[in-house]
Amino acid sequence: MARRAWLGLPLLAAACSPARIAGALTPRGGTTTREGLAYGPLPRHRLDLVLPATVTARTPLVAFFHGGGWTSGGRGDYAFLARTLATAGIAVAVPDYRLFPEGRWPDFVEDGARAVAWLRAEMPAQPLFVMGHSAGGFIAAALALDPRWLSAAGSSRAALAGGVLLAAPIAWQPDEEPTISIFANAPGGRIAAVARAEDLAGAPPLLLLHGADDRVVGPFHSLDLARDLRAAGRPVTLQVYPGVEHVGVLSAMAAPVRALGLAHAPVFETVVGFLQAPG
Repeated sequence: MARRAWLGLPLLAAACSPARIAGALTPRGGTTTREGLAYGPLPRHRLDLVLPATVTARTPLVAFFHGGGWTSGGRGDYAFLARTLATAGIAVAVPDYRLFPEGRWPDFVEDGARAVAWLRAEMPAQPLFVMGHSAGGFIAAALALDPRWLSAAGSSRAALAGGVLLAAPIAWQPDEEPTISIFANAPGGRIAAVARAEDLAGAPPLLLLHGADDRVVGPFHSLDLARDLRAAGRPVTLQVYPGVEHVGVLSAMAAPVRALGLAHAPVFETVVGFLQAPG
């Protein structure tokens, strides 16, 4: 039986719409938020930057790309995640990017590269990571695995200290709308975060996290990527959590979920440990 990337884009978009109440319930813990910073000329070229109470040259800096099937979502939906990581001493930027129908591949990947290049210029000393969930995980993966995107934005993949991919789709053949239209410009109609296998040789360290019960983006995406990275001799950490589904791998990081003992996987601890590991 052929493996499906997901059950459908509407389901993907709905699954990636976290309740804003999580943001309201997340402690600020001395963090500082700078909202609506322009990283480019277009209306969707805006990001929110959440800084921990103390920022040094060793403070990890994360560009987090939201999910939503490339059709929905925005930076305001993920304040809970940015503040949660900031209270652990991690600076987090959450960029908006162009969405369908305005944006199609490769617009959102180019926007992601522009945002990362802007962050590198604004905060040149900090170790810089890309991170994303679901559709945003694809963007983060493309930036980490394909050097052309950051090069075209005036930066370099070598500027990345690593990447965190949460339930990220890596490669599939679109067979339904609007996915077909979103990726109509992709070579051969096949969507892949890695354009050439040889590009894996320069990939930064990656942390791949997936729920074993994810029926939106199957865990085989992370399993296959981990296999290919290991074959290329690149550092990769893979964790597939039993009993966790698509949204659960993200919601497990929310402070209210963890405070209530509802997180079914130690995602927060794993991510923070990876980001704060000595480089």
